Amino acid sequence: MWPLTFISEQNFSKHVEATIKNYGSKLESFNLKKFNKNVVDPIKLIFDKSVYGFTWEEIIKNEIFRQRDKSNNNDIGYFHQRIFQYIQDCKVPTNGWDVIFKNSAGIAISDNDKVSKIFVEMKNKHNTMNSSSSDKTYIKMQAQLLEDDDCACLLVEAIAKKSQNITWAVSVDGQQKKHRRIRRVSMDKFYEIVTGQEDAFYQMCMQLPKTIEKVVAETGANAVPHDSVVDELREVSKGNEQSLILALYMLGFSTYRGF
Repeated sequence: MWPLTFISEQNFSKHVEATIKNYGSKLESFNLKKFNKNVVDPIKLIFDKSVYGFTWEEIIKNEIFRQRDKSNNNDIGYFHQRIFQYIQDCKVPTNGWDVIFKNSAGIAISDNDKVSKIFVEMKNKHNTMNSSSSDKTYIKMQAQLLEDDDCACLLVEAIAKKSQNITWAVSVDGQQKKHRRIRRVSMDKFYEIVTGQEDAFYQMCMQLPKTIEKVVAETGANAVPHDSVVDELREVSKGNEQSLILALYMLGFSTYRGF
């Protein structure tokens, strides 16, 4: 029996599959050229290998994973945002706000306040916004409230410091600003607001691994690429440790004097 009452099994599976497909280019094999596309730091690799006791294979594999993971964060943002297109009364615009939730019967955003519309800016982690980005987002929310006095604006964080639904206070141009309808909300509390179910986010998280496994099995999306970086470095160095270190240095310092 499908456990999620706020999204169908078909739509949830479709969304998981779309998220996995977004991993596409990151699943391509890494050769030496692709590995050094953004110029790796050879000195960091050498420090990490010695300090943490990694083999060359492990340190190269870790760096490849780091590069893939950096891009994958955007795909997880896609998962968190786009799932709401399948949830009743929610809309995911192509631009502007990340999510808009409307309910004419009233949406409780706090114990003593209801609105009919919520406009959402969504972030993966609580620490991904610098002060400039925070100011810009807050001013955008203030402008929305000036246009519509029957709405609230939420900064929703997938990974918040804790479960919360609080007034968001920021410093704009050196002045402390806050408004009861501009709020900072953790993802679990946003799911609760949208679905009316306190543990909706928990239930989604419990179902997610099962659905990912099912989708991967059905689509063959778990094809692990063979990365040839270590093989190419070994070939260049002819098995000599010092030559391999020099080959690493050449990735970042090929135009530097002496190299």
